[in-house]
Amino acid sequence: MRPKIYLFGDSITEESFSDGGWGASLANHFARTADVVLRGYSGYNTRWAMKVMEKVFPAEMNVGGGRSPLAVTVFYGANDACLPDRSSAFQHVPIDEYKQNLHAIVSHLKKRWPSTHVILITPPPIDEVARLLRHSFDENPSNLPERTNEAAGNYAKACVAVAGECRVPVVDLWTRMQQFPYWGKTYLRDGLHLTLGGNKIVFEEVIGKLHEVGLSLETLPADLPFINTIDHMNPLNAFKE
Repeated sequence: MRPKIYLFGDSITEESFSDGGWGASLANHFARTADVVLRGYSGYNTRWAMKVMEKVFPAEMNVGGGRSPLAVTVFYGANDACLPDRSSAFQHVPIDEYKQNLHAIVSHLKKRWPSTHVILITPPPIDEVARLLRHSFDENPSNLPERTNEAAGNYAKACVAVAGECRVPVVDLWTRMQQFPYWGKTYLRDGLHLTLGGNKIVFEEVIGKLHEVGLSLETLPADLPFINTIDHMNPLNAFKE
């Protein structure tokens, strides 16, 4: 009955329906106009995302004249940017492949649903000290962070470039968060994943991009009459159409 907005990404997307999460805030924001559907996979990179695209968005979704989603957010890169010689090397994807994978994901979604708005989100910045504090020496004997802010920035720039090449909106989270002082402790709870403040930034940025493409409470109809439109003297008139 309602159109859908899909959130496709890694753990930062998977966690987005937690208390105060950016996905939960989107669901609340569009509570009477659209269903926000979570498709987040902790630890995944774009290589793995490519392998599961058909399961996440099966062809059956198009059967019977099914309605195209209003939008899909694609939020990958934090795991792709793991360094290839550190403790999370198995998640690393070279930056050229990362760009190719993002292109393929956007192409797949737009080919299936031409009218759907695809919004890319860059990886966030990395607080390297906080990442080191998270892992014990046994887990990380090199005592070097498995991610660096410099690497995350390179992947963020690659994501922004792909968005330009594909002509789709992009949230440059890496740049946006670092515009504020003390961003590491304010927006990242463990040097990577989001605090309540970090979730608020993602929510506001995604809402802004949706508004830019014409998706807002002002443009999307409610699925059923609001209580303030129902005639107190003859309530059932509101449900005749």
